[in-house]
Amino acid sequence: MSGQLQDRIALVTGGAQGLGEALCWRLAQEGCHVAVADINQAGAEQVAAAIQAQTDRRAIGIGVDVTDEASVERMVRRVLDEFGRLDICVANAGILIAEAIWEFPAEKWKAVMDVNLYGYFLTAKHAAIAMLPQKKGVIIQINSKSGKKGSYKNSAYAASKFGGIGLTQSIALDLAEHGIRVNAICPGNLLDSPLWVNSLYKQYAKKWGISEAEVRQRYIDQVPMKRGCTYEDVANALVFLASDQAAYITGIALSVTGGQEMN
Repeated sequence: MSGQLQDRIALVTGGAQGLGEALCWRLAQEGCHVAVADINQAGAEQVAAAIQAQTDRRAIGIGVDVTDEASVERMVRRVLDEFGRLDICVANAGILIAEAIWEFPAEKWKAVMDVNLYGYFLTAKHAAIAMLPQKKGVIIQINSKSGKKGSYKNSAYAASKFGGIGLTQSIALDLAEHGIRVNAICPGNLLDSPLWVNSLYKQYAKKWGISEAEVRQRYIDQVPMKRGCTYEDVANALVFLASDQAAYITGIALSVTGGQEMN
């Protein structure tokens, strides 16, 4: 690893499992001290303990509900109390509930918006409050290719991610003069992630009357580079956008999709 983020303080929401956990590990490998935040506090503390045991980086676990402003404020305060500053905030917490629009329970549609969009707003707001006195910092949202193109029977998720790109661009403008950069990363389908392996393959196989292997191949065939997105692909983009190499980049939504989404 390059260590190009040496001794920076990073906060990752949704960091107790899956992509969020992978990003916490990569940030530590790049030299960051890491705050792992998740609604699953025990899981966040386990990831932090493992990072601290297996690297020379400090790590803490924090319980947070990103839809509760007081909880988000406490999360950021804990980071400042432990580390003295916040350099990199990764807004990764998110949920996915998919239904046809005529079947979508309103409370579930709203729950997706609350976590994915309102939660991002609260996280960015309090990260910005911490970073403003420093006159520097980086906020990065983990968005989705569904933030750039409508998603079949997935209106809540796509709407939340479209909104996330608009929020990213707007707060990038708010914060540019204060030395704080704000960007989003839009991954393609993470076909080896727990969401796909433990849930989506089974759902789609049943719905379409085909095997799970055929479901996987159907999604691979949609990608010009003929493979799914990996955690490493997303982490590589994250490290670049968080680093000084991206010092003149703000307000973008970077597609990491193997050519599936190009805008």
